Amino acid sequence: MPKATWNGAVLAESEEFETVENNVYFPPAALRREHFQPSETHTTCGWKGEASYYDVVVDGKRNKDAAWFYPEPKSAAAQIRGYVAFWRGVTVEK
Repeated sequence: MPKATWNGAVLAESEEFETVENNVYFPPAALRREHFQPSETHTTCGWKGEASYYDVVVDGKRNKDAAWFYPEPKSAAAQIRGYVAFWRGVTVEK
């Protein structure tokens, strides 16, 4: 079962997930919400659409924009609507 961890904390864990471009996307229900704070950052992917970001916060340490998601993806990426992926030092184990 995929699990995302950072700074000793489990951020997300689920048997349900999607893999896109070698990134594991976790469903919203899999997130440990206490570790996520909305970010003002947005980026655009040509085929997925506009991504929004979360800062990941564990024990007072902030990992800026370490998680991203597509709230309204283009149709080619509809299966990851609202699902969250990680980078910037977050470990994802399958």
